[in-house]
Amino acid sequence: MNINQQPIEILVTIDQNYIKPLEVMMYSLRLNNLGSKLRVWVIYDKIEEQVLTNLKAFGTQIDITVIALAMNADFSFPDSLLNLHDYPQEMYFRLLSGRILPASLHRILYLDPDILVINSIKPLWQLDLAGKMFAAAVHEGLTDIMSSINNLRLGTTTSYFNSGIMLLDLDQMRQKVKLTDISAAITEHHDVLILPDQDILNYLYGEDILKIPEIRWNYDARAYSMYLTRSTGDTNLEWVMQNTAILHFCGKPKPWQKENHSRFKALYLNYQQMTSRLL
Repeated sequence: MNINQQPIEILVTIDQNYIKPLEVMMYSLRLNNLGSKLRVWVIYDKIEEQVLTNLKAFGTQIDITVIALAMNADFSFPDSLLNLHDYPQEMYFRLLSGRILPASLHRILYLDPDILVINSIKPLWQLDLAGKMFAAAVHEGLTDIMSSINNLRLGTTTSYFNSGIMLLDLDQMRQKVKLTDISAAITEHHDVLILPDQDILNYLYGEDILKIPEIRWNYDARAYSMYLTRSTGDTNLEWVMQNTAILHFCGKPKPWQKENHSRFKALYLNYQQMTSRLL
């Protein structure tokens, strides 16, 4: 089937705590991709059956097909993954998704739940990966100092890619991504890992990632002033609303929390309010 006729396949890997943000993300996705067929695959470990039922019903209401797949039925994670900094195992599911998603799927777009989709994602979905296994953005900052720090910390030579939004070539992942490699990398670099799954993505697969523009596809909602300065004033709010497809609310606090005072918090709360009216 031609890629233009296929649904846009979306992957999320969450626990029950992120169901509400996921619903907001899905609603923003639908509102700004009205002409596209959308299918969301939820890979999870422990989410109550009624919660999944409600999520699927919400998807039906906004014309998004939701398919939930339990990861724990297929994988036994080693202690080295589960005990690292008390991070949940769900964060590794995106790297291992090729092993649980059906073989009929050849590419999928991974999205963190803490995002808003504010323009069409079709250009990213249809992107030519040029033989690479992943496409992802780099949060460069004014000097890209973090890439230099991470190159020293992990011994990598590429830019440091953010794993929150990624286009995945599932066929390549089924061949190249192995749980044993991930576990070995964690064992080797246990003491220097900060964001474990993102660190492992860059350490093992950095050479196999196609760089995409962060300001369009993975806009760090904390960094408006930095983007504006770097563009000498061009990427103002009007530019963002017209050209950015994905706002990513990286770090903490999140926009649904009172402590957050992001420039884009009001926009997030508006989508949250619209979503709550449907539920």
